Amino acid sequence: MSSTKLLNPFQLKHFNKSVLKQLSTPDLLEKLNYVKKTQSGLFHYLPLSVRIIDKLSAVIHSKLQNELGAIHLELGSLSSKKLWDTTNRWQKQGNELFKLKDGKGNDFCLIATCEEDITNLMGNYINSYKDMPFIVYQLNKKYRDEKRPRGGLLRGREFLMMDAYSFATTEKESADIFTRTNKVYDSIFQTLKVPYVKAWADNGDMGGDLSKEFHFVDKSGEDTLFECSNCHNTTTQEKTESLPQQEGHEFGNVEVKYGLSKDHNTLICYYFPEGRQLNLNLAMKVMDHDIDPNFKFLSNSKILDIFQKANEDIMFANIIRVMDCRINSRSNFPDFPFKTYLKNNFGQIDGISIVDAVAGERCVECGEGTLTSSKSIEVGHTFMLGTKYSKPMDLKFMDKDNKATDNYVQMGCYGIGVTRIIGSLAEMLRDPRGLNWPVAIAPYLVSICGAEDNASLTSQIREKLNQSPSLKDNIYQSFEGNMSLGTRINVSHALGIPIAVIVGPKSWPNVEIEVRRKPTTLEDPSWKQIHKQKGEAYDWKVIEPSNTQQLEKHIVSQQYAQTVIELLLRDM
Repeated sequence: MSSTKLLNPFQLKHFNKSVLKQLSTPDLLEKLNYVKKTQSGLFHYLPLSVRIIDKLSAVIHSKLQNELGAIHLELGSLSSKKLWDTTNRWQKQGNELFKLKDGKGNDFCLIATCEEDITNLMGNYINSYKDMPFIVYQLNKKYRDEKRPRGGLLRGREFLMMDAYSFATTEKESADIFTRTNKVYDSIFQTLKVPYVKAWADNGDMGGDLSKEFHFVDKSGEDTLFECSNCHNTTTQEKTESLPQQEGHEFGNVEVKYGLSKDHNTLICYYFPEGRQLNLNLAMKVMDHDIDPNFKFLSNSKILDIFQKANEDIMFANIIRVMDCRINSRSNFPDFPFKTYLKNNFGQIDGISIVDAVAGERCVECGEGTLTSSKSIEVGHTFMLGTKYSKPMDLKFMDKDNKATDNYVQMGCYGIGVTRIIGSLAEMLRDPRGLNWPVAIAPYLVSICGAEDNASLTSQIREKLNQSPSLKDNIYQSFEGNMSLGTRINVSHALGIPIAVIVGPKSWPNVEIEVRRKPTTLEDPSWKQIHKQKGEAYDWKVIEPSNTQQLEKHIVSQQYAQTVIELLLRDM
């Protein structure tokens, strides 16, 4: 491989190992020439990160096609306002859409999500029940006008995403696809050999009744997951309903948030302990979702104003009080906003939880376990959509009796944030030496490090390793000529390359192999068994790290270096 400045993260005069520890992960990725930030939330992807993207994309393509039978397609990046108006999402999603006009004044947006476009497209191909079930997917860039882009690749304005869509004739058929797709997601994340968690989640604005999120657990995450100590049910914060250890134990101040029924004729008063956060998703479940969802975004005074305008005489209006199960009649309630009212028009709902869960509370699912919480990063999401999009867009099919009346297609959608996974793993797995990529997606598996005057020896070992199909094209040897051997090794580690092969005339024909293991690597790797059997024949010595500051080292004859490296990589 030729040496180019674009591929080399450092020149010797710029490399300072101690500086790495002080850099944020986004800055570290930029310093190492993985990405180049152009503006807030926008990045160019340089050759090293392109290799990671290609490898991760290849895993996703393989799993979806071979294990799920999904069909690959690519939709356009521009979507018409007319489609979004059909589902009433042009205004609803308006704050996060990049909107633009063409030369004729027609409105478009850059694709943020593709439910409207894929439903419209499939209307050309779905006619009969015989055309289903099937799944299509794409892997391309999406755009979201994040007002506060942060976390580098974690929350950008342009990002690479896989989104898949399923089409089925019945809810059961759609549920079967949902289950199978979640299993394929397991297969994708297991390939990375990094711990992940599945959690039941709220469908939110996407619609439908069932959804699951896939998370990496890490203290840097913005999301919170809860797991029950007894039934081990895991849910996102939005989905988690909890119970206090003792109901009605709060005697202090009470806060109130007002809401409205969809017809604005009923005022809903949500009462909950001061200092706790109202869970808007749990609040929406009250009255079987017969609640105007806009209450989430309106102040109490605005809601009261709307309620007064909708009701000619407040005295005869309907009012429902929703009491969080943590408060009681002796808690300190705020004053009611109206002076004249009929008590007979009041309804009350007691004994439910309407606030965000906290660790230590009881699980609602089993009623026995205690909830523990962890911070996490969402990297995948699966939804059963039902007819949320097929109905307004009139996507029907002919059944066995040649009837299409109300035979709306059952849909599902499934997303994986490709660049989000890369940003997450960079954050989670970095250490004082730099990045630390999983073997499955590392830009290179092996680097060859030798002093400049050892070019003939490094060439020999490179030729040897290139004979391996798994190592060929995965060997990094693009260092600046004025780098010392120590700097080359440090650069290799900083880039997150799993294996560094160190070549020198004093140790030749043996080479030294330094291993960058992730914290999640197997404790009892299988290479140890091979070492017991072949160690002497391979002239293979192992130096185990005595503390966390040291790396695992293997000294082996260059003749067997390829075999040992393949064994090591298998366990990483």
